[in-house]
Amino acid sequence: MCYNEDMKDTISAIATAQGKGGVAIVRVSGEGALSVARGMFSRKGEYSPNTFYVGTIDCGEFSDLGCCVYFRAPHSFTGEDVVEFHCHGGTEIARGVLARTFSLGARLAEAGEFTRRAFLNGKLSLSAAEGMGEMIGAQSKAQVRAGFGLYTEKLTAEGKRLQTILKNCLARVDADVDYPEEDLSADVRGEVLKALPPLISDLERLKSRYRTGKKIKAGVNVALCGAPNAGKSSLLNALLGYDRAIVSPLPGTTRDGVEGTLEIGGVLFRLTDTAGIRESEDEIEREGIRRAENAIRAADVIVYLGERGGMPLPEGVPVITVGAKCDLARRENCDLNVSSVTGEGVEELKEMLYRRGFGEEHDGEFLLEERHFHAISEALESAKRACEGAEAGLPSELYAEDLKAAYTSLGTISGETASEDVIEEIFSKFCVGK
Repeated sequence: MCYNEDMKDTISAIATAQGKGGVAIVRVSGEGALSVARGMFSRKGEYSPNTFYVGTIDCGEFSDLGCCVYFRAPHSFTGEDVVEFHCHGGTEIARGVLARTFSLGARLAEAGEFTRRAFLNGKLSLSAAEGMGEMIGAQSKAQVRAGFGLYTEKLTAEGKRLQTILKNCLARVDADVDYPEEDLSADVRGEVLKALPPLISDLERLKSRYRTGKKIKAGVNVALCGAPNAGKSSLLNALLGYDRAIVSPLPGTTRDGVEGTLEIGGVLFRLTDTAGIRESEDEIEREGIRRAENAIRAADVIVYLGERGGMPLPEGVPVITVGAKCDLARRENCDLNVSSVTGEGVEELKEMLYRRGFGEEHDGEFLLEERHFHAISEALESAKRACEGAEAGLPSELYAEDLKAAYTSLGTISGETASEDVIEEIFSKFCVGK
């Protein structure tokens, strides 16, 4: 790592959102944190760790009545001495407290620098830091839950468990290479072939959870489609619970996709009311139809209103057929009948969207980040090559390279083997103060 010099600095930043509020928090971390507190807080005497003190915060040009709390290293978020000033909310007060910390030797923290120090000091793994970021930026309860799973080291723990299996295999291979006179090759090969198939199955299980993780993070894309005047806009409004799309008895009213979002079972669903598909000479309507076809191709689940006819739909995408306007007439050959006027079938449609668009939610090690997916995929391919090499009777030192590659790939999840560029990119996405 190249952060040693930076970590000698005492850093400071506003940890709460900017603007008016009841309380604002200014966080200070580093060897000089306690010295900063003594220089601007009214308490005299020693500071006991994990204790809130009420007093006056001297900001130089003004003062505020607030609190100060001290966390002694290594028992803090960053693993360093940390001081927090809790002042009254408001832009100028928080800025004044922050400016005073600068005059006492702190510097402004970079984006994500508090969390980066926590990672470098062994307080949390790289994937746990990413989980924290997911929770902060969550748009649904499911994303909060999945982020919390990352933050509490579920994925890291699973990765380390698999690394331990690979490490044990490598230890046996090293013994075979170092002591050829013992003729351990057959025994080592047998142990490797016993250990790798379950490990490969676990990696395949983890890899398969990326699809669900993507839906948790980005939301489930739903395309409402069908012929013109099939009731798509009315159904969108009924699902959302408010008037989002213009409803008209005239066919072709929707020219561009109208979008709305809602949560079903804590999962974010992104609904798109598409233009009715038909032959048209109207240039604007044809563009709307083209965009509708793009939305349908990008959908995780399709809600089709009315008769399907010959309209082609993407293969492998779940389709829910809906008999709309069932207050006027009902259909037999559909998944369910819905009335946007009376509300009949709307809740049932939401439940069906959840089941077919998302599936059954599971608690566990979701792969929310693309880099986690690539790490698992690379580890899986390396483990498979190692297994094939052992099965083929290759010398153990040959398939040992694949075992090492699998170990290294898994280590990037926790950060153990991640490059500095990857670490820097992850923490650059954090806000200042986190």
